[in-house]
Amino acid sequence: MKKLLLLFVAACASLACAAQDMLVQNVHIIDVESGQILRDQSILVQEGKITAVFPKASPPRNIPTNITKTDAKGAFAHPGLAEMHSHIPPASAEGDFSYTQDILWLYIANGILNVRGMMGHPSHLELKGKVASGEIISPRLFAAGPSLNGGSVQSPEHGAQMVREQKAGGFDHLKLHPGLDMPRFLAIANTAKEEGIIFGGHVSLDVGLANSLQHGYKSVEHMDGYIEALVADKSKLDPQVAGAFSMMALPYADMSKIPELVQMTLDSKAWIAPTLTLFERFFGYIPADQFRLEPDMKYLPGVQIQQWVNQKKLLENQGMLREEIVKPYLEFRQKMLLALHTAGVPILMSSDSPQVFNVPGFSIHNEIKSMHEAGMEPVEILKSGSANIARYFGQDGHYGVIKSGAAADFVLVSGNPLEDLSRLKNIEGLMLRGQWISKEKIQSELKRIEEKNVRR
Repeated sequence: MKKLLLLFVAACASLACAAQDMLVQNVHIIDVESGQILRDQSILVQEGKITAVFPKASPPRNIPTNITKTDAKGAFAHPGLAEMHSHIPPASAEGDFSYTQDILWLYIANGILNVRGMMGHPSHLELKGKVASGEIISPRLFAAGPSLNGGSVQSPEHGAQMVREQKAGGFDHLKLHPGLDMPRFLAIANTAKEEGIIFGGHVSLDVGLANSLQHGYKSVEHMDGYIEALVADKSKLDPQVAGAFSMMALPYADMSKIPELVQMTLDSKAWIAPTLTLFERFFGYIPADQFRLEPDMKYLPGVQIQQWVNQKKLLENQGMLREEIVKPYLEFRQKMLLALHTAGVPILMSSDSPQVFNVPGFSIHNEIKSMHEAGMEPVEILKSGSANIARYFGQDGHYGVIKSGAAADFVLVSGNPLEDLSRLKNIEGLMLRGQWISKEKIQSELKRIEEKNVRR
């Protein structure tokens, strides 16, 4: 596809410009809600909002004559992707956000415009402030607070206190990890409802999926708890026997109960963050030495990649990642996701990054491929990373759609991604809350990050 004709002033030729008014012409818009493509459209952006979407043959009369115009040359526009299970790096001990900014640019470079942090740190509140002020360029951020787990929560009273503190501090979400018993879990859940902060995460064994859903889980991360809920003999769930995420307990799962669990999830109005690619790469049977050679790894420090190699090889050496063990488990995860999705349980695009062999941004494209292989249709996959995000946070129509009145968030790609999802990687430029980021700027940032992490 020809390079976009960008009629910018020279100062903005290769840099991400501050929010500006712009008319994007000759673009095909993907409506993720209807699945339709609106061809030969124009998008008018003013003061960070989409103020008009119209056929190029029927422009409104009130378009400013001096507005910057961009000829998209027939690119396809979608509302952006999301990473709803990110481990956003905290600031360094000295308060430096340089590494965090690199990770945020990796997301942007892959068309990800919304990120939910699920490994909270106090510095994330400062980060959100810097993003809001324009000091740091970033996807829209939602920050969960520090982990609530069996080690961090000392008592029910302490759990309730932590919830109140995180809400008062300005976190958007609570993240629960394993190890909670029922008294501590109930204290967290009840206080979260009182304080008006959403919560979700892993499912503690002593709590179980049913209690997690019935007491208010907004999102279930990794589809955690579903295998455990299918196993009647709870002795098979001993972590020393069942392994990570109870994958070794799969032979004891009663698959006839899947419809019951799906209905329970649907009734509770919970959401699913599947992270298929995490399990395929971290807990899959493809060896660590194969993943370490992938091109995406060049964007992260060598020491981090080596840590990932060591983590996966530990499981390999224990014999836990043999194909005959792992393949049925991965197939179950695809089956479980499709059953939930088909029933109408809403899905959140998520991969878990940065995490073992999940390079931020790039891992979402792996996740998209896996979601499609599981049976999800392309438009539903796109919706899981756009309109669903706004709906999850109770902000329908504010972003995640390309419509008048919504935030000016969209990505231009060459080729129709509904025909081939890999075309989502063919980014020709993007609009981030009214701030245009050119293809040249994206390539420049990727080159900078790559050079920073050259193995010496």
